[in-house]
Amino acid sequence: MDRALRLLARSRFLSRAPASDPRPGPGPAGAALLLLRPPNVVRMASQSSFRIEYDTFGELKVPNDKYYGAQTVRSTMNFKIGGVTERMPIPVIKAFGILKRAAAEVNQDYGLDPKIANAIMKAADEVAEGKLNDHFPLVVWQTGSGTQTNMNVNEVISNRAIEMLGGQLGSKKPVHPNDHVNKSQSSNDTFPTAMHIAAAVEVHEVLLPGLQKLHDALDAKSKEFAQIIKIGRTHTQDAVPLTLGQEFSGYVQQVKYATTRIKGAMPRIYELAAGGTAVGTGLNTRIGFAEKVAAKVAALTGLPFVTAPNKFEALAAHDALVELSGAMNTAACSLMKIANDIRFLGSGPRSGLGELILPENEPGSSIMPGKVNPTQCEALTMVAAQVMGNHVAITIGGSSGHFELNVFKPLMIKNVLHSARLLGDASVSFTENCVVGIQANTERINKLMNESLMLVTALNPHIGYDKAAKIAKTAHKNGSTLKATAIELGYLTAEQFDEWVKPKDMLGPK
Repeated sequence: MDRALRLLARSRFLSRAPASDPRPGPGPAGAALLLLRPPNVVRMASQSSFRIEYDTFGELKVPNDKYYGAQTVRSTMNFKIGGVTERMPIPVIKAFGILKRAAAEVNQDYGLDPKIANAIMKAADEVAEGKLNDHFPLVVWQTGSGTQTNMNVNEVISNRAIEMLGGQLGSKKPVHPNDHVNKSQSSNDTFPTAMHIAAAVEVHEVLLPGLQKLHDALDAKSKEFAQIIKIGRTHTQDAVPLTLGQEFSGYVQQVKYATTRIKGAMPRIYELAAGGTAVGTGLNTRIGFAEKVAAKVAALTGLPFVTAPNKFEALAAHDALVELSGAMNTAACSLMKIANDIRFLGSGPRSGLGELILPENEPGSSIMPGKVNPTQCEALTMVAAQVMGNHVAITIGGSSGHFELNVFKPLMIKNVLHSARLLGDASVSFTENCVVGIQANTERINKLMNESLMLVTALNPHIGYDKAAKIAKTAHKNGSTLKATAIELGYLTAEQFDEWVKPKDMLGPK
């Protein structure tokens, strides 16, 4: 009896299999079923937490609570590299939202159903506003064109638009991820467009304001320290005097130039690849599409985006991002020098140079009581080192554009955005937690200056280089002062030394 029931159940299962099981068996019947299956059919999985979607490779389970589709899921299967910390940067995703909205507006002008276009625009706005961040799980380490991320965006916008219109997730009806959301576009032009939008926004919202804040704080300190005369140092050895304000003015100029270089790179970042489609020819777009999309993006962001004058260059090379990274790399070099100078000038408090008193922000040691360290300087120098490393990766990526397409795009934009964010944030942190609180230790500054042998340089015009050098060397050997040694050697009188060696008269040309 039991055996009969099992046979009956098996026969019923077999009779239902072709209708309910989307996976055809081997042989002609299975092939026929595969060919006859409508490409947009959605079959809900037996578990309520998943739905079944299809791409050109077959069916996949997609979480019901996610707007992405089969191509995104397939990418998560194929590129398990790095985990959540290596996901595509959110600024890229937001930039895609801006681009997809702009494209939908322009496509509506060219005949896209207004109902579909409006739904795409609303969904794209949610992407641009960061409301759907949880629906973008893909990592940077994927196809070098960023195709999977472009499709991730297309799927999310498509399904969200379908939901808004009362349709079924994954059905691709009435909003198709390729035919509608990606209309007149290719991953090869949308990803570089999103790269440039994301980079420009990050530079304007994070990097430039951070550098400006640091510039202004250093400038204020330069003015505050204008009358404090100190000994200069070259080769880390004593040199002639300057003011602490003059020393800080060098830092001010470095940051000013850093800002100027970055701004100088931006006109090429404002050029957008949209409209180039697959290889730069603009296949499957309409005349004027590229210009209109750039104008829409400019209106949405408030930044002066324009269409790239040559789409072949815009797809095959990313020299503009290498240039921007180069400017940031130079800024990192400047900040490394500034932070190191301030760190060493503040070394001590009793056994170092001790010319600067740095803010005390937190305990510095787990074993040495009372120790306080120049942590903001250390953080800034680490950021500078990271930016320099990022530039190496960006340089390699930028030099790897083969034929009509550069395929290091995700790597490049990840590192460009990382550098911009780090430099901007670190500049603010260094300003607020270090620079504004720096004090001059005038007692220590005066002591070191008056003991310096290089004040002897002021005697060169009066007694000549050789005699001045003899005074310095003898004083150093005997542990005596310059004045006493000069008099002892018979090169000048006490009155002459006091008249000729005046630090305040050594601060500029006569």
